[in-house]
Amino acid sequence: MAARHGSDWGYCEVSLSDSSGTIRALKQQDLLYSVSDIDGQGWHCRVVGIICQALSRTEDGLLAVLEALAHPELAIVTLTITEKGYCHSPATGQLQPDHPTILHDAAHPLQPQSAPAVLLAGLRLRRQRGLPAFTVLSCDNMPANGEITRRVLMQLAALQEDAEMVDWVAQHVACPSSMVDCIVPMVSDVSRSQIRAVLGGVDDPAGVTSEPFRQWVIEDHFPQGRPAWERVGVQLVADVSPFEEMKLRMLNGSHSFLAYLGYLAGYSHISDCMQDAALAQLVQHLMLQEQAVTLVNCPQPAEDYAARLLQRFRNPALQHRTWQIAMDGSQKLPQRLLDPIRIHLARGSRFDCLALGLAAWMYYVSGVDEQGRAIEVRDPLAAEISMLLQSRGPALSPVQALLQLEQVFATDLPRNEHFVALLSQYFHQLQQFGAKACAAQLCARLGYAVAVD
Repeated sequence: MAARHGSDWGYCEVSLSDSSGTIRALKQQDLLYSVSDIDGQGWHCRVVGIICQALSRTEDGLLAVLEALAHPELAIVTLTITEKGYCHSPATGQLQPDHPTILHDAAHPLQPQSAPAVLLAGLRLRRQRGLPAFTVLSCDNMPANGEITRRVLMQLAALQEDAEMVDWVAQHVACPSSMVDCIVPMVSDVSRSQIRAVLGGVDDPAGVTSEPFRQWVIEDHFPQGRPAWERVGVQLVADVSPFEEMKLRMLNGSHSFLAYLGYLAGYSHISDCMQDAALAQLVQHLMLQEQAVTLVNCPQPAEDYAARLLQRFRNPALQHRTWQIAMDGSQKLPQRLLDPIRIHLARGSRFDCLALGLAAWMYYVSGVDEQGRAIEVRDPLAAEISMLLQSRGPALSPVQALLQLEQVFATDLPRNEHFVALLSQYFHQLQQFGAKACAAQLCARLGYAVAVD
């Protein structure tokens, strides 16, 4: 695409850990990697050559990363670090000052560990050298992700007792918000083998697989310039929030709903969940009757958007694992499920699917599935969740114990009697009947007739 449109922009790929070995692989294959779009018609592969440099803090060192951030020609830093990478509280959008990594970064600004601290160190170096600030573009699934990024940077600078840096970030660092929509499953041994076949027997450890659908919406605020992304279909807008809310609630919220219920029901992939008539009916109900109705300004007809989502979820070739989507739920649920629940509580309207999905998360993080098998729970709050459940005592239910996670539920929801009662009801039903039966029962209560095995 860049060559076709005559772009002179290049990218420096940076990983703070390279735990997947992507940076090492890129260096070994001349900074080239493949992207494979997969659907029912097959695999469509292309090789991407837009990367000019690849750095890993682990192998190349922190100094090399900071020097890359201080390069005079650098204009934009994009972030795909997941919600937990911002070291903030999803319930409040504020930096967590007691986060272990932030405690280190506050005391040692010249040896940063977290992504926000590395960014701040790079910006500080640019300021010292008289260079303009780069734009920070968050591409992670958070509402107002640009605003959160700016807030986290400024709050970290304040913790480092650098008032001048706080002011400089406020005055000079642009943090536009964005919404990126493309389902990208975790690469597996099976998909690696398929990539090898498509590339004619060549291995590509840095290869990426995704669905063919893409949507990227960005607030157009780039003081140091940007590539002509609009030439390849990117929507440049003044306000990205309607697109963010639509995606976070209708797509991501539905994904979480299917991930937790589907995993408990024994389904490995989202497409497997969509073969369950009750789950398929409930996720459509969730999208249109519980999520779309909470949107202040839906940028496209909700029925059309939901229909496209359901089609994408059914893609059997994508193999998007429920376990992958279930990761880091404590960081995802506030914007995906809890914000719309608050709207329903204020309106006095029903939110059965939202409550069932949240109850399924609580069951999932208990660490044992319906067959008594251990669940590998990956979550930044996993230790705290485990402690709350193990030390709760007989007087406290698992629901009441988990509602003590203020960084997830804040303080308002645990005090709402209707919310707690409905959540407890669905949690007990999951314990008693299992996920498949609960989904079928809810379908019946909502007036849907579905055939269940």
